[in-house]
Amino acid sequence: MMGINMKQKQMWCWVILMLLCCGWTQAFGLAELSRQLQSPGNVQGAFVQQRYLKSLTKPLTTEGKFALVPKKALFWHLQKPFVQQLRVRPDGVWQFNGGSWQKTTSHAAGQQRQMQLFLDLLGGNAQGLQNQFETKLSGTAQQWHLVLLPKTALMKQIFSRIDIQGDQAVRMVSILEKQGDKTVMRFVQVRLNVPLSGDAARALAA
Repeated sequence: MMGINMKQKQMWCWVILMLLCCGWTQAFGLAELSRQLQSPGNVQGAFVQQRYLKSLTKPLTTEGKFALVPKKALFWHLQKPFVQQLRVRPDGVWQFNGGSWQKTTSHAAGQQRQMQLFLDLLGGNAQGLQNQFETKLSGTAQQWHLVLLPKTALMKQIFSRIDIQGDQAVRMVSILEKQGDKTVMRFVQVRLNVPLSGDAARALAA
C-alpha cells in the first residue's frame, strides 16, 4: 500500500509540474487579462476584416492599419477598398475629413456601438464589457479565449455572441450579429510600445 501511495504522489507531482510549465493557472481571470491588455503604452498593427452578410455569397473584405492607446483612443485607418480614418474615444467616433477631425453621427447605431466596442475589446476595458455582457474566459495569459454574451436589452438587439482570442494583444475578434450577419477581424503585424506613425500620432494626440 505504501508503494502505491508513493506512486500516486509522484504522478500528481508530475501532473502539477507539467501544468505549471505549460503556463496553466487558475489565477488568470478577467482582471488579469484587463491588466495585460492595458499594460502597453500603445499597440499598433494591421487588420483584415471580413464581413459575412446573409444576402451575399462572398464576404466583404476590408484592410487597413490601427493604433491603440489603451484607456484613451483607437485610430482606425481603413485603406482598402477605400480610404477612411476614424478615431474612437469614450466620447464618440470621429472621422478625418482631410483637414480636421469631426464627430460623426452618420454611422448606424449598430456600427457606432461596434466601434466603441472595439475600443473596449482591444484596450481591455473589463468593466465596460461586464456592464453589457456575460463573460466566459478560458486559456492562459499566452493564449486566451474570451466569449461575450449580451445581457442588456440594447446589446441583445445588436449582437448574439462575440469571440475574442489573443495573447499579449488581441489577435482575432468574431462578432455574430442578431440578424445573422457576421464580422471576423484578424490583427497581424502587431507591435507593442513602438513610436506611433505620423497619422496615428496626430490622430491620438488631438
